[in-house]
Amino acid sequence: MIIKDKVAIVTGGASGLGEATARRLHALGAKVAIFDMNAARGADIAGELGAGVIFQAVDVTDEASVQAGIAAVQTAFGAIHICCNFAGVADAAKTVGKDGAFPLPIFTKVIHINLIGTFNVLRLAAEAMSRQDPVTADGGRGVIVNTASVAAFEGQVGQAAYSASKGGIVSMTLPIARDLATLGIRVNTIAPGLIHTPLFDSLPANVVESLSANVPYPRRLGRPDEIAHLVQFIVESDYTNGEVIRMDGAIRMQPR
Repeated sequence: MIIKDKVAIVTGGASGLGEATARRLHALGAKVAIFDMNAARGADIAGELGAGVIFQAVDVTDEASVQAGIAAVQTAFGAIHICCNFAGVADAAKTVGKDGAFPLPIFTKVIHINLIGTFNVLRLAAEAMSRQDPVTADGGRGVIVNTASVAAFEGQVGQAAYSASKGGIVSMTLPIARDLATLGIRVNTIAPGLIHTPLFDSLPANVVESLSANVPYPRRLGRPDEIAHLVQFIVESDYTNGEVIRMDGAIRMQPR
């Protein structure tokens, strides 16, 4: 799919990987809708990028909120061709720790936002895509890119909830791609490793250096725009479908 003049939704687009992806897609000529709960930051980015970018305050776990966001995108831009799901949270606790069992509300929250929120957005975006005319020679109507994590495969101590949520995204990639194949909608997932998002800015330099040293090559943290570049490849590569692609410098996470 050619990105220029297409319409993209980017959840979690007000920071980190989502922001980098929104910026790259906009630079490539797409119209972009940023879905995020951080209204101030989302509005600032939309204002900075200017024409062809809108912000919508969307709670990915709420059906009505997502429906309203999608309706706003269709009103503003007339279609939806690309849906990138980056909205998510991380929380850590041992299954049984010094304060007792893993708090169930925390587990539920992580699953609800990361896994159910991803599915909620993609199912409604896919429904909108299905009503559009094809835009590729192969009959393609849309592309969905989800975000998992290497924690889906090598979850560390305390990551039961996070790993379960990301593992769910990995596991549902192929069946959803199969579900949507007859509609001309491709579905792929990126599983990032250690990417230098704003979270790392709060860590001491020696901690960042230690984490970077665990990456075989290149021996550094990944850059958000490298993930955005992979999104670009997935959108542009019409034969890439039903895949989970790791971008992690060959790291395999240790228990701690």
